Amino acid sequence: MKDTMHSTDEPASELFRRLGTQKTLLASATKEDALRLSVNAHIHLPPNFSAFDNVAQALALAAEQGVNVLGASNYYDYSVYAEFAAEANRRRIFPLFGIEIIALIDDLVQAGIKLNDPGNPGRMYLCGKGIMRFDPMTEEAAGLMQTIRHKDSERMALMTRRLAEAFAAAGVETGLDAEAIRAQAATRHDCPLTTVYLQERHIAQAFQEALFAQAVPDERTAVLSRLFGSSPTSGAEDAAGVQGEIRSRLMKAGKPAYVAETFVGFDHAYSLLLALGGIPCYPVLADGATPLCVFEDPVESLIASLNSRGIHAAEFIPVRNSPEILTRYVSALRAAGLIVTAGTEHNTRDLLPLAPTCLGGVPIPEELQEIFREGACVIAAHQFLLAHGMPGYVDAQGHPNAGYADNEERIAAFHKLGAAVIQEFIRALPA
Repeated sequence: MKDTMHSTDEPASELFRRLGTQKTLLASATKEDALRLSVNAHIHLPPNFSAFDNVAQALALAAEQGVNVLGASNYYDYSVYAEFAAEANRRRIFPLFGIEIIALIDDLVQAGIKLNDPGNPGRMYLCGKGIMRFDPMTEEAAGLMQTIRHKDSERMALMTRRLAEAFAAAGVETGLDAEAIRAQAATRHDCPLTTVYLQERHIAQAFQEALFAQAVPDERTAVLSRLFGSSPTSGAEDAAGVQGEIRSRLMKAGKPAYVAETFVGFDHAYSLLLALGGIPCYPVLADGATPLCVFEDPVESLIASLNSRGIHAAEFIPVRNSPEILTRYVSALRAAGLIVTAGTEHNTRDLLPLAPTCLGGVPIPEELQEIFREGACVIAAHQFLLAHGMPGYVDAQGHPNAGYADNEERIAAFHKLGAAVIQEFIRALPA
């Protein structure tokens, strides 16, 4: 018999509509619905630069490792979300859909204030959680997205040319340009070329691979020394290490292949994530940078800044953070009425475990796990309501749903509904 609840060829909105109505789900909800969820709200899927070769691998690993709520937060193309939804559906892993955008805030650039990008003053990573209007995009969203894609693609093309010139000067003719690297990524991940938008990591990987293909290990150190102007710190067979050094020593501000950022401003990025139906979310770096970034320290100042910008959620990649700092930040943000989530990002080739941990693999304290589960449930409820054509956690202007007395009442209601939505989704799992 066909499993109509978990058909894998339907859009995500239809998948959520099939779960039932808000009334029926709440009537069947139990207190245990969210207690044992294993949640990762932020990974990157290929063709974004990713630890995974394909979507199926990411979902297979999540299933093997017991993660039953998984969120993707890709840059600049969301065609892959159809496959993500289908594969998550097939494995009974609840999918969360997100977006990550890079914005430049001019006054903070001029003031030299660093946010959640510790190497670039004024550069902010901004997420939208629970987007549901990506297939198809509205005309507004498509226009905002095209501006971002154009600006970023121009920058990546020029950076690639400068890096090719630097390699040629060091004696390595790579033959690489932006289109060649895009084609490599499309082939590697078996995806349409039109879905590939380059990131610095794609470019660094392509040049590292070209170097390794042309030079044996004994020759690579000399080439890298000519490129960097001093000896490399990575071993001659350490692909990931060499990629990191290519980025840090050739592609960052003041380096030979650097091209000034042409990112959109905060208002443009904020408008896009709302046009896609997302909840505005700030990824917190905290002690992922040393010293802590000025924008984030102290946490009370961060909370005031997020409130002033209409940002209602925060997210952590806890593997960057000590349990002590993570506890201080998460507790303060949640107490201030923000929803808080956590993920692993998986935006390098390191295939880390999918269940988030603190720095060094130290377990996340249980009281924080509960907050992260709550945040994931809020996003699940938001997606469910949007799929039913109902108001979500925020409206089209980014204002919190006005049907509740305060943040705590709103979070509690969305937590309860989201837990029921996820549980009903998982309940269809065969014995």
